[in-house]
Amino acid sequence: MLHITALYASILALILLWLAYNVVVFRRTDGVDLGDGGSQTGIRHIRAQANATEYVPITLILFAIYEINGGSIYLLHAFGALLVFARIVHPLGLANKKGKSFGRFYGTLITWLIMIALALLNIYHFASNLL
Repeated sequence: MLHITALYASILALILLWLAYNVVVFRRTDGVDLGDGGSQTGIRHIRAQANATEYVPITLILFAIYEINGGSIYLLHAFGALLVFARIVHPLGLANKKGKSFGRFYGTLITWLIMIALALLNIYHFASNLL
Protein backbone atom coordinates (compact mmCIF):
# COMPACT_ATOMS: atom_id res chain seq x y z
CA MET A 1 0.00 0.00 0.00
CA LEU A 2 1.17 3.48 -0.80
CA HIS A 3 -0.52 5.41 1.99
CA ILE A 4 2.24 7.98 2.45
CA THR A 5 2.67 8.54 -1.29
CA ALA A 6 -1.10 8.94 -1.60
CA LEU A 7 -1.10 11.64 1.07
CA TYR A 8 1.65 13.73 -0.51
CA ALA A 9 0.46 13.12 -4.08
CA SER A 10 -2.95 14.45 -3.04
CA ILE A 11 -1.50 17.55 -1.39
CA LEU A 12 0.73 18.18 -4.41
CA ALA A 13 -2.27 17.74 -6.73
CA LEU A 14 -4.02 20.54 -4.84
CA ILE A 15 -0.94 22.72 -5.26
CA LEU A 16 -0.95 21.99 -9.01
CA LEU A 17 -4.62 22.97 -9.17
CA TRP A 18 -3.79 26.23 -7.34
CA LEU A 19 -1.09 26.96 -9.92
CA ALA A 20 -3.46 26.14 -12.80
CA TYR A 21 -6.08 28.41 -11.23
CA ASN A 22 -3.54 31.26 -11.13
CA VAL A 23 -2.97 30.84 -14.88
CA VAL A 24 -6.72 30.84 -15.55
CA VAL A 25 -7.22 33.99 -13.44
CA PHE A 26 -4.38 35.74 -15.27
CA ARG A 27 -5.79 34.80 -18.69
CA ARG A 28 -9.33 35.87 -17.80
CA THR A 29 -8.21 39.11 -16.17
CA ASP A 30 -5.92 40.08 -19.06
CA GLY A 31 -8.17 38.67 -21.79
CA VAL A 32 -5.52 36.24 -23.03
CA ASP A 33 -7.03 33.33 -24.94
CA LEU A 34 -3.89 31.24 -25.36
CA GLY A 35 -0.30 31.57 -24.17
CA ASP A 36 0.97 34.51 -22.13
CA GLY A 37 -0.10 37.44 -24.29
CA GLY A 38 3.35 38.95 -23.92
CA SER A 39 2.75 39.59 -20.22
CA GLN A 40 5.66 39.06 -17.84
CA THR A 41 3.19 38.17 -15.08
CA GLY A 42 1.55 35.64 -17.37
CA ILE A 43 4.88 34.10 -18.29
CA ARG A 44 5.78 33.70 -14.60
CA HIS A 45 2.42 32.11 -13.71
CA ILE A 46 2.63 29.72 -16.66
CA ARG A 47 6.23 28.77 -15.82
CA ALA A 48 5.35 28.25 -12.14
CA GLN A 49 2.68 25.75 -13.18
CA ALA A 50 4.90 24.14 -15.81
CA ASN A 51 7.82 23.81 -13.40
CA ALA A 52 5.65 21.89 -10.96
CA THR A 53 4.37 19.60 -13.71
CA GLU A 54 7.97 18.93 -14.74
CA TYR A 55 9.28 17.98 -11.29
CA VAL A 56 6.38 16.65 -9.22
CA PRO A 57 5.56 13.49 -11.25
CA ILE A 58 9.08 12.02 -11.34
CA THR A 59 9.59 12.88 -7.68
CA LEU A 60 6.36 11.08 -6.78
CA ILE A 61 7.44 8.06 -8.82
CA LEU A 62 10.73 7.94 -6.87
CA PHE A 63 8.75 8.47 -3.65
CA ALA A 64 6.37 5.58 -4.45
CA ILE A 65 9.22 3.23 -5.37
CA TYR A 66 10.97 4.02 -2.10
CA GLU A 67 7.75 3.38 -0.16
CA ILE A 68 7.01 0.11 -2.01
CA ASN A 69 10.53 -1.08 -1.22
CA GLY A 70 9.97 -0.55 2.49
CA GLY A 71 11.70 2.81 2.90
CA SER A 72 11.66 4.65 6.21
CA ILE A 73 8.26 6.17 6.94
CA TYR A 74 9.99 8.96 8.85
CA LEU A 75 12.17 9.80 5.86
CA LEU A 76 9.14 9.64 3.57
CA HIS A 77 7.23 12.11 5.74
CA ALA A 78 10.26 14.39 6.00
CA PHE A 79 10.73 14.33 2.22
CA GLY A 80 6.99 14.78 1.67
CA ALA A 81 6.70 17.76 4.00
CA LEU A 82 9.81 19.37 2.50
CA LEU A 83 8.53 18.78 -1.03
CA VAL A 84 5.19 20.40 -0.20
CA PHE A 85 7.05 23.38 1.29
CA ALA A 86 9.32 23.61 -1.78
CA ARG A 87 6.43 23.37 -4.22
CA ILE A 88 4.60 26.20 -2.41
CA VAL A 89 7.51 28.62 -2.02
CA HIS A 90 8.88 28.08 -5.55
CA PRO A 91 5.87 29.46 -7.43
CA LEU A 92 5.43 32.26 -4.90
CA GLY A 93 8.99 33.35 -5.58
CA LEU A 94 8.74 32.82 -9.33
CA ALA A 95 5.33 34.39 -9.96
CA ASN A 96 5.63 37.35 -7.60
CA LYS A 97 9.17 38.57 -8.20
CA LYS A 98 11.30 38.97 -11.28
CA GLY A 99 14.79 37.50 -11.00
CA LYS A 100 16.23 35.90 -7.89
CA SER A 101 14.05 35.16 -4.90
CA PHE A 102 14.13 33.08 -1.72
CA GLY A 103 11.23 30.91 -2.87
CA ARG A 104 12.56 30.26 -6.32
CA PHE A 105 16.05 29.35 -5.12
CA TYR A 106 15.12 27.23 -2.10
CA GLY A 107 12.09 25.67 -3.78
CA THR A 108 14.34 24.43 -6.58
CA LEU A 109 17.17 23.41 -4.27
CA ILE A 110 14.94 21.42 -1.92
CA THR A 111 13.15 19.71 -4.82
CA TRP A 112 16.45 18.71 -6.43
CA LEU A 113 17.91 17.45 -3.15
CA ILE A 114 14.85 15.30 -2.52
CA MET A 115 15.03 13.89 -6.05
CA ILE A 116 18.73 13.10 -5.65
CA ALA A 117 18.21 11.51 -2.24
CA LEU A 118 15.33 9.32 -3.42
CA ALA A 119 17.17 8.31 -6.58
CA LEU A 120 20.25 7.33 -4.59
CA LEU A 121 18.20 5.47 -1.98
CA ASN A 122 16.40 3.54 -4.71
CA ILE A 123 19.67 2.71 -6.48
CA TYR A 124 21.18 1.60 -3.16
CA HIS A 125 18.17 -0.62 -2.49
CA PHE A 126 18.52 -2.19 -5.94
CA ALA A 127 22.26 -2.73 -5.55
CA SER A 128 21.92 -4.21 -2.05
CA ASN A 129 19.47 -6.78 -3.38
CA LEU A 130 21.96 -7.96 -6.00
CA LEU A 131 24.24 -9.41 -3.35
